[in-house]
Amino acid sequence: MSTYPSATVPKTLFDDPEKEARWRARFSAPRVSVPDWARDAPQRSLYVSNVSGTWELYAWDRSTGTHRQVTDRPNGTFHGTLPADGERVWWFDDTDGDEFGSWVSEPFGAHDTRPEQALPGTHPGYPAGLELGARVIAAGMSTDDGVTVWVARDGGTPEVVYQHEQDGGLATLSRDESLLVIAHSEHGDSRHPALRVLRVADGSTVVEKWDGPGKGLAALDFAPIAGDPRLLVLHERRGREEPLIWDVETDTETELDLGLPGEVDADWYPDGRALLITHTHRARTTMHRYDLDSGTVTALSTPVGTVGTASVRPDHAVEYSWSSAAEPGLVRTLSPRGDDRVLLTPGENRAPESLPVDDAFIEVPHGPNDTVHALIARPADAGHGPLPTVFNLHGGPHAADEDRFSSYRAAWLDAGFAVVEVNYRGSTGYGSQWRDAIEGRPGLTELADVAHVQDWAIEQGLTTPALSVVAGASWGGYLTLLALGTQPDRWAGGVAGVPVADYVSAYADEMEPLRAFDRAMFGGAPEQVPEVYRKCSPITYVDQVRAPLLVLAGDNDPRCPIRQILNYLDRLQQREMPFEFYRYDAGHGSLVIAETLDQVATEIHFARRAVGMS
Repeated sequence: MSTYPSATVPKTLFDDPEKEARWRARFSAPRVSVPDWARDAPQRSLYVSNVSGTWELYAWDRSTGTHRQVTDRPNGTFHGTLPADGERVWWFDDTDGDEFGSWVSEPFGAHDTRPEQALPGTHPGYPAGLELGARVIAAGMSTDDGVTVWVARDGGTPEVVYQHEQDGGLATLSRDESLLVIAHSEHGDSRHPALRVLRVADGSTVVEKWDGPGKGLAALDFAPIAGDPRLLVLHERRGREEPLIWDVETDTETELDLGLPGEVDADWYPDGRALLITHTHRARTTMHRYDLDSGTVTALSTPVGTVGTASVRPDHAVEYSWSSAAEPGLVRTLSPRGDDRVLLTPGENRAPESLPVDDAFIEVPHGPNDTVHALIARPADAGHGPLPTVFNLHGGPHAADEDRFSSYRAAWLDAGFAVVEVNYRGSTGYGSQWRDAIEGRPGLTELADVAHVQDWAIEQGLTTPALSVVAGASWGGYLTLLALGTQPDRWAGGVAGVPVADYVSAYADEMEPLRAFDRAMFGGAPEQVPEVYRKCSPITYVDQVRAPLLVLAGDNDPRCPIRQILNYLDRLQQREMPFEFYRYDAGHGSLVIAETLDQVATEIHFARRAVGMS
């Protein structure tokens, strides 16, 4: 086994004690997710919090005001839910962050109770949907053999109702528990799924919907009324995500024209007569109520920033998470009268504030849009002249940087770096064509946009190549390695967290849902389109890397597996190129706050040395 140069983990990042305490407080300050609740017992809720120092599940009885920590595992727990009656807590039991495991459950109010296997008769896998009704339980699991969906009726043994080698999973269950929806990619494109409605009683097909190549459908939820066959669906027939309502019994649909310029998500109001609309446009979110009878769209009052999750309670109050780049996140509740207040405060110490972001729309000489949107943040004490700058590239790739709070961004700003976040082609929120423009040439397409943004930043006097660091995790880590190899003159250093480094090896070792994603992205498997994988793999260009590099990787990562990263590092080591390696015992990132702090300190300490700051 090769021995790689270990990364330096500084004991402190700043000499100033106040500054050191501030950046650490942003990560360690207590935070919570928007609480879920039991369908038929809405006083029982479940949320995720870091209050113990690790992200774990917490049960909240709203009627008594009591909270209890449900899970307590070394590497944390993030996935859990409640059945309709709220009597038990279900959570996903994997091994050290590898995402492969089974659902277990325990009583909602119990302490020191050993969890039980929740669905005996099913096999372990990667979770592919879960619906917990009063009489019906439906669950999906994905393995290397494909996806399987089971249904258990009235406490009986789970029976297989769907199985296919192509990626897919369970989407939702009707309120009367007679119908369930499968999202599938039997047509071979998991990035643009089709929908199939099945009868719970016998697994027979009721109806199907597919919009054709390159147009995906997402089933959100059935109307919250027993016997109501209306299914809320997102489509992209006009080049962006918009809602429609599909009556699955009559196979008729109604597209909803909201008159909003961006992309939307939606949720039902409890009476089934209105929708809560979460609208994303230019990296910010607005919320609206859409009345189905009148077609009226009414804006809900929320501050400028980003809404992460939103849902409607039985009393029509909207519970949502909100933050901006400058203001840390809060979970709030908006009453039907318009009163807005903080819902959950897990601790007295809120994270320290940070700095706002500015928008830049940089012209690009290619479609489908005329500009690429970047978010720019500058240190508070930034003087004149070029600044050390980190180009922090988001993961996904189907995600986006937004005007939301980031402890990570704030730490770089405190360290004296300007931060540039690029919503390159492949990002969501800018239309379907922009999202899908990377198909057939992933990685290289995004980096062309990053290069245009960096050229703009240099022309504006913000930075220089000698002061520019490229960084990212997951897909952003992949782009970082690819950038260092294909754009060696642009970067003074790179920080690649849990990256794809050797794409052919990554494909062989990664979880099957990601193989399906890669086939759709690249146009096939490596043996079908070997040249595309060769051109778009960082290891192809490893001999051109000249800048120092820090790589971080988890031993149990099913998304960007460790072997392909070691292949890349072996090649670097053979060339005696400067690099450092940070290896940790977890999966695709860590849920332990102390581990996160060590990783962030290591990254910034490395980048400072790369640009000559220390």
